[in-house]
Parts: sequence; C-alpha cells; structure tokens
Amino acid sequence: MEVIEVQTRSRNYPVYIGQGILNNPALWSQLVNGRRLLIVSNEIVAPLYLDTLCKALPAGGQHEQLILPDGEEYKTIDQWMRVSDKLADMKAGRDACIIALGGGVIGDLAGFAAASWMRGIDIIQVPTTLLAQVDASVGGKTAINHVAGKNLLGAFHQPRAVIIDCETLNTLPTREYRAGLAEVIKYGAIGDSNFFNWLEQQADSLNARLPESILQAVITSVNAKADVVAADELEQGQRALLNFGHTFAHAIETATEYKLWLHGEAVAIGMILAARLGTQLGLDTGEAEQRLTRLCAALGLPGAESQLPPAGELIEHMRLDKKNLGGQYRFILLKTLGQAFIHTEITDADLSAVLTG
Repeated sequence: MEVIEVQTRSRNYPVYIGQGILNNPALWSQLVNGRRLLIVSNEIVAPLYLDTLCKALPAGGQHEQLILPDGEEYKTIDQWMRVSDKLADMKAGRDACIIALGGGVIGDLAGFAAASWMRGIDIIQVPTTLLAQVDASVGGKTAINHVAGKNLLGAFHQPRAVIIDCETLNTLPTREYRAGLAEVIKYGAIGDSNFFNWLEQQADSLNARLPESILQAVITSVNAKADVVAADELEQGQRALLNFGHTFAHAIETATEYKLWLHGEAVAIGMILAARLGTQLGLDTGEAEQRLTRLCAALGLPGAESQLPPAGELIEHMRLDKKNLGGQYRFILLKTLGQAFIHTEITDADLSAVLTG
C-alpha cells in the first residue's frame, strides 16, 4: 500500500492507494474508531461495495447510510439537503464523520455537506471511479451545481483521509474508466512531459486495465495533485493550472444539461480545444493539440471534432467560469506539453474561431 501525505495550511492528511484496501479493518479502526458515521453512496456503487465497507468498520460502532441517485444531474441543492437532513436526524455533532463512497459526484456533494454542517465536520473520501481517484477526491474542493453553471456553490474542505482501492475499478464501466483517463492525461499535459510520454507508450496496457499500469497512473497523478495543492490550497495561483480544459468542459456540460458527455469526456474535448486556442494565438507550434488528439483517441476518448452546442451558447456559459477575474477570461494554455500557464488576453472572437474551426 502506497501512502501519500497531502500537506496544506488547513490540514495534512494521508492518501492510501492500493489493491483491496477497502476491506482493511485495521486501517478503518485507525481512522474512525469511536466516531458517529454517515456513509453516503449512490444506487450504483452501494450494491457493489457498501457491504464490504460496513464489514471493515470497527465492530460496535454507530454508522448510518444514505443512498442517493446516480449522475451529475443530481449534484443539486435538493440532494445536498437530503444529506443535511440525514445528519440532523442522526443528531450528528461536530465529532461526526461522513464517508463518501462513490465517484466524483458523491465526493463533491458529501464533501459540501461536511463543509457546511456545523461549519465543518470530517469526511473520508473513498473514490470508486478513476476520475475521482486521480482528481476529485484529493484537494478539498467540494461543490454542488447551480442552474447557471457547474460547481458554483461550494467550499474548500480538506478530507480527514482518502482511501483509493484500485480494485473498485474492476467493476467500472468502460466509458466511465476512459473518462477518468482524461484527468490522468491532464497531469502529463500541464506539468510532466515524461508522464505524458509514458501514457502514450502505455495506452494499450491502460486500455487492458493492467493493474500495474493503473496503479502507476494513479500514484503519479495523486502525487502531482498533492504537490499543486500543497503549493496553492485555495487556488490563488498555481492550482488553477489543474483546470486545463475545464473552462470549455464545464460550458459543454452545462449547455448539454450533463446528459450528453461524462465529465472526463468533456475534459478531453476541452483540453484539445484549449491546445488549439494556444496554437491559434501563436503561443505554441500545434504539437500539443496533435499529440493530445492522438492520445485521447488511443484511449477511447472523444476529440474536438465532436458535435458541440452552438459557439455562442458555450461562450455565454464560459463568461460565468469561476477562474474569470474582473470580467476577463482566464484560460489555462500550454507553452508545450508539460508546461501550462494562465492566459488572459482572449476575446469572444478567439473563442468563436476555436469552436467553429
């Protein structure tokens, strides 16, 4: 089992990564012994892993469960209220702890409930999708969606711990697994060209879900995320680089009401569009777009040729992106693969040209 320590100003915490570690009573006893627990999961993950988790928890402890619907369209105020109502029914105090068992939606939603209940209670993230394992579960970002855009209601709330059991990926549908690979690609694109090269070489192994390749991809990604979060916990600077491709992606998701593309698929499209934007602005040679396009295709992810909503509609959503400052767009672009930066000199005409090109 690999243990990565995430160090932030508000809290340091461990990320445990391995095979079969969900069913580890000693680990769970160390983390939650004597705590009042609420396990939040969804109707897809709970039948697969809730029983395993419950059996691993300390005997005699108090824990309750809440099973929510599955899907990004349910990351809403109503579902956040369901978690809050359950905590109220439990008479949960500030010593209570939520265990988020599921993908990024469950992690975000349960995390926001933990952040807001009595101004903050502990949460342990147990991500069961690749995307959540390499991105959403680490770093303390919690949120729910607003009708005006994705993740507009949220808080920074670092977890008590993260437990990543890569065996849970065995039951992950192929499309969900591939969507997670988009966030893995992102780490190579923004800060580690050697990792990007490795991903190109390991495409077949990753498609075959070879355990050694998956484990290496997860460990490298979590280490990269931990380094960025340690340097910039509240996204005042460097952490914004983790949003490479996400300005386009969030606009695509919002415009399609979260029904057409999975988050990782939208990120894949967004990364290619962001690379294209950099090329169009004369900031790179075009190699990044070409290699991103090839790697996404090799891993079964969509590309910029995908059918998208009208450019005007996407631009309207991008105007409300959280990274914007003073009414000015802030896009994450690439100087080259492995070197990302924040760029602000972007117009609606630039975006329209990329989206219609």
